[in-house]
Amino acid sequence: MQVGLIGAGNMARALARGWGEPVLCSDAGSGRARALVRELGGEAMDANAAVAERADLVVLCHKPAQLADVAAEIAGCVRAVASVLGMTSISDLQRAYPDAQVFRFMPNAPVEVRQGVVCYASAPSVDRRLEADVLALFERLGTVVPIAESLIEAAMAVMSVGPAYQALLAEAQVDAAVRHGIGAALASRLVVETMAGTAALLAAREYDTLALRRAVTSPGGSTARGLAALERAGVRRAFQDAIDAVVGWSAG
Repeated sequence: MQVGLIGAGNMARALARGWGEPVLCSDAGSGRARALVRELGGEAMDANAAVAERADLVVLCHKPAQLADVAAEIAGCVRAVASVLGMTSISDLQRAYPDAQVFRFMPNAPVEVRQGVVCYASAPSVDRRLEADVLALFERLGTVVPIAESLIEAAMAVMSVGPAYQALLAEAQVDAAVRHGIGAALASRLVVETMAGTAALLAAREYDTLALRRAVTSPGGSTARGLAALERAGVRRAFQDAIDAVVGWSAG
């Protein structure tokens, strides 16, 4: 399946690196499309329509506000569209591309290393064989999670922004370790490898966070003292506020 990218920003770059194949792409004159082609091979196009004419699947990676303008350029020559645009519903996509098959995805940054989470909201009427091919393409990037479209903004507030939260948590732990004499490079390695191992262990234990916490925490021990300090500092409330802020902004 020949993929064409409309837009060559951060998410387009992450997707393309995850697929690891030459790309057809265009941008709004930023030069990022040419940089991506220099890295992965393929062809940078001067016009969005040129991408649509050559691609079996066009992946919309432009800004959501550009939906109508881009559709005006390519709707007549595109066969299938996969959108990774925030705040852009399936009905929005169908109105913009009435003669094309449309698919709505919400990926996160780790697709770049094929460890991403990709939420997928299914349109009510799509060619199921084409859908299977498109899903297989995105499954190469990590875990594809089917989800009701009504939940996709809330899901985005967890998995799409999540890598930034995890990076902030790692940074905070590294800073705390440095205060106690551990070098920054060693602290970073300890924190990141612990996060990776914990994620793998949680997945192996069917995502039972409570069971894992109990397994690690001895009554009155060091882990219990550290968890109590985090609770006093309001870690749960902070994450509740964060998801409220993101969902509220998306809905607005």
